[in-house]
Formats: sequence, C-alpha cells, structure tokens
Amino acid sequence: MGRKTQITKEMILEAAFDILDESGMSAVAIKNIAARLHCSTQPVSWQFGSMAELKKELYHYCAYKMYGSLEEQMAGKDAIDAFYISGVNYISNAIDHPNVFRFVNVDNPKDILGEEDFGDTSIFSQQFDKGAAKILAAQYDADPEVISRVVQDTVIYTHGLALMMMFDDYRLSKEEACKMMYDMGRRLLHSIGIDP
Repeated sequence: MGRKTQITKEMILEAAFDILDESGMSAVAIKNIAARLHCSTQPVSWQFGSMAELKKELYHYCAYKMYGSLEEQMAGKDAIDAFYISGVNYISNAIDHPNVFRFVNVDNPKDILGEEDFGDTSIFSQQFDKGAAKILAAQYDADPEVISRVVQDTVIYTHGLALMMMFDDYRLSKEEACKMMYDMGRRLLHSIGIDP
C-alpha cells in the first residue's frame, strides 16, 4: 500500500498561486486547488477553513513571492539604483504576472483582508516604498518627509504605468516602460533640488 502524501499549507498556497497566475482569481477555488494537488478537497478545507481565509493567506503569500526579495536586491546599492530596482520589479510583475499583480496591487485589499486586518486608514496615509525612501533620504541627506512625497509620486506614476502595461496588448517594451519610470523619478528628485 502506497504512502499518502501530506498536503501542506505551502503546497496549497503554491497551487493557488499557480492557478491565479494562469487563470485569474475567479479560477482559485478549493475544488481546482485540490485537482491541481491530486487530492480531495478535504486537506484544502482543513488547512484554511474557508475560501475567505485562503484568500487572506494567498494575498500575503503572493505579496511576499512578488516583492519579498526587494530589500535584499536593494541592499548596498546607490539610492537611485535601489529605487530603480524597486520600480523595475513592480513593472515586471505587472507584465509577467498580470493576474497576481491585479490581486495584490489592484483589487481592493479590504475586500480580501477585511477591515479588521487592513485597518480604516487611507492607502495614501501609508509610506510608499519604505526601503527606497530610507536609502534616498540617507544618501542625499534630505528631509525624509520630502523624500517620502517624491517616492509616493513616483510610485503612483509607476503604478499607473504598470496598469497601462497590464491591460495593453500592444504594450511598450518592458525596457521602455522602465526608462519612463526612471526618468520620472529623476525629474521629481530634481524638483526638490536633488540632481542624481
């Protein structure tokens, strides 16, 4: 008699990520995850209890998978290079993984995480790209609040660019989109007296 495979939370989340990446959030269902793992629906239901809980865990899993290595990639880099790495990562995710990007960066996180986990503050009250803002402020000995606003403006521009890339079948090349983002960041820094 063969040994049963233990279906772990990690296996379920990875299967859900793959389904989301390939077919979008509407395809992420307990039945489809179980089919991907060649198991019954019981282990999936047992690990998460409900689809709402699975979505919460999947949100964090996807965010980490897409952005978890950014701090390491930016470490030790010149401030402008670190900020550029962050933007390239963001645009690349929109192009290479549009369904996951939509789930993490476009869909309303309150609908996924719930008010109790997300809080009741505006997304604009949060610090955008903390790592890049910290590196830029330190390297240029600039007011962290002023740098944070420049970073926020650049992130907003980059987000709009990424959305356009995600929905445009005749899109710019990734290189051209990244250059546009880089040029905007430099212009915004220049506007506060930093000439990178």
